[in-house]
Amino acid sequence: TESKSRRHGENLTTRSTELGSAVTGSSLTTVLPASSTVKKSIVLSSESQKVLAKQAKVTKEERRAQIDGRHRYLISRLADGIDLSEQQVEEIIVSDDKFQLIEQFFAPSGLKKLLFFYQDVLQQKSNASLRPDGSTKSLPQKKLFITMGSTEDFTGTCAFFLRTSDEVITTSNVSQEVNFGMFDCTNGDILQGLEFFLSQIMIPALKSQEQNWGAVKEGLKNSQIQEFLYAVDKFVSTLSSSRQNIEDKIQLTRVDIDIYVRNLQNPSDYITAG
Repeated sequence: TESKSRRHGENLTTRSTELGSAVTGSSLTTVLPASSTVKKSIVLSSESQKVLAKQAKVTKEERRAQIDGRHRYLISRLADGIDLSEQQVEEIIVSDDKFQLIEQFFAPSGLKKLLFFYQDVLQQKSNASLRPDGSTKSLPQKKLFITMGSTEDFTGTCAFFLRTSDEVITTSNVSQEVNFGMFDCTNGDILQGLEFFLSQIMIPALKSQEQNWGAVKEGLKNSQIQEFLYAVDKFVSTLSSSRQNIEDKIQLTRVDIDIYVRNLQNPSDYITAG
């Protein structure tokens, strides 16, 4: 009797295992741990997000503590040019992953240029509902960010800062050593943006400088300066012509030929018209 009961229990265990395999593709003993593992991974993911958020907040505050008159100069120029508040620009800068490029720009013999793009970027909303495939909908949104200018497509506005020497940028010389400018490339039309920048901003600014040409004492009266300005004017003219050709601006005028063929009666008339 005892052996029969033992065999009967073994049969029930075997059938339960087989039933579990038939329903789930695995034994019942492996199903329960998998569920608990999923819950554990979700908890760890939530905890990781909290840790990352805390680290990001600490990093932002450390960067904010570094802001001085040099940074304020950049922030004020960006705010004026892009129509954002200085508070908004500051928050964007301290949150940017490329914040260290600003310090490299200020350093002696540092970066010659510092670029900011302000354009539409696809961003996922944190409260967006999931699609059936588990993804979220990305929407274009205006964003200001620091860039090297070589990894992102340029489709909006570029605000740039240029150094005039290799001296260290300080709070006292930042306004003299750093030049600010903006380059508009709305809808990705770089050639039109470059043409406008040169013809409407740079060339008029250069021609207005009668004496401020560095070592050249004669200013605009110097023959080399005149040749330089002529070359720039010629380049802009060539750029404009090339841009129009690329955009297929050459249009053929449609001619109404009805008035010519209406009076053609026989083959000799067609020969004469040809």
